[in-house]
Amino acid sequence: MFKIRIHHCITAIGFCLAIAGCKAPAVMTRDENKTVPVSYNDNSDTANTASLPWKSFFKDPVLVNLIDTALKNNQELMITLQEIEIARNDIRVRQGALLPMVGAKAGAGVEKVGRYTSQGAGDASTEIEPGKEMPDPLGDFNIGVFANWEVDIWKKLRSSKQAAIDRFLSTVEGKNFVITNLIAEVANSYYELVALDNQLMIVKQNIELQQNALRVVKIQKEASRATELAVQKFEAEVLKSQSMEFEILQKIRETENRINFLLGRYPQPITRDQSNYADLLPATVSTGIPSQLLANRPDIKQAELDLAAAKLDVKVARAEFYPRLEISAGLGLQAFKPSYLVKMPESILYSLAGDLAAPLINRNAIKAEYNSANAKQLQAVYNYERTILNAYLEVTNQLSNIGNLEKSYGLKSKQVNALTKSIDIANDLFRNARADYLEVLMTQRDVLEAKLELIETKKQQLNAAVNVYRDLGGGWR
Repeated sequence: MFKIRIHHCITAIGFCLAIAGCKAPAVMTRDENKTVPVSYNDNSDTANTASLPWKSFFKDPVLVNLIDTALKNNQELMITLQEIEIARNDIRVRQGALLPMVGAKAGAGVEKVGRYTSQGAGDASTEIEPGKEMPDPLGDFNIGVFANWEVDIWKKLRSSKQAAIDRFLSTVEGKNFVITNLIAEVANSYYELVALDNQLMIVKQNIELQQNALRVVKIQKEASRATELAVQKFEAEVLKSQSMEFEILQKIRETENRINFLLGRYPQPITRDQSNYADLLPATVSTGIPSQLLANRPDIKQAELDLAAAKLDVKVARAEFYPRLEISAGLGLQAFKPSYLVKMPESILYSLAGDLAAPLINRNAIKAEYNSANAKQLQAVYNYERTILNAYLEVTNQLSNIGNLEKSYGLKSKQVNALTKSIDIANDLFRNARADYLEVLMTQRDVLEAKLELIETKKQQLNAAVNVYRDLGGGWR
């Protein structure tokens, strides 16, 4: 009767343990907002430049070659590829947790127990064969296999594996995002380099023009038609332009080195076509509709996968409150002498056990892990929504930039044409003493600044086309 009561007591305790373990805090959920405006600037055309491969988008063969080299050698991209490998291995770890852990072992040992102990007193009187006592000290030899398996009754391990898969896919999208940005950065740096070359050419032409004017004013001074002040002013302007030449040369070197860094190589000259810069036209971009960003932008897809993984992490953390069922088993041979290992069935050893365990008291650590997983899930929701909003704003900003730069470039072109004509007029008036030397200097300075600004605007136009291609999610395909 006493044994029956004990059994009932143990059963009741186990039942209470299971009930207590099943209690878990409620999940804090928030549905992510995926809505975006219907169109950009009331344009409902679904044609999207983002679907173009980057080799089709960029027409300059020199630039294509530079980008191709960057995709092969860039260190940041190589680091990202290793992150993908790390995530792939994590999937294998999670997959292994679903399967039984099976191992083999062999061992040998010796044990000497005290004579005046319960075990020692019993061993001393035991005979395994007539006239033969139990060996003292007692050997222990064994060989066998064992297995441990956690039964995934709450889908904790499967959720953990799926979270690892989502994070692996997230790293793949992260790699695509790095590729998109790398292509845009190489292209923008290349156009900046070509623009600097043309600015350098303009400055050199201006220096030559200013030196000719300086020679004229010196001749006029000798003829008492100009003063030393005019000579010094013209000479100072020449020196200023010569100083600007070296500033541009430094920018060219830095831009070349930035491109070399992106290409993963030490400094070397960058080949580029400088002949037709003025005729370069920004690529025509079709934006499609905003909802296409969800499929084209790698950073949005990465944020979505991170959110899916975070939701699964909450399920894993919640399952820690539930009872855990573990099964262990073993099969082997054991004897106190090696020769007895082959005696069957006496040396056979086997075991099979199942354990049901759940947290009952002091579950604060589990609650903290669960609350952290919940908070990270909400973080992932907000990050996903922010990524979508940022993508839409980037595209709209670039579209506005393209339109305004086009108007600005047209006006600056007219300004340069007008000022270029005014140089000849100012020089003729100055030679005939009908214009002051300051008017000539200011005209030359205005022409130089206008030409440099025109080249800068052209560069911004080219960069804007590259940036909107990047912001639409192009380049990684």
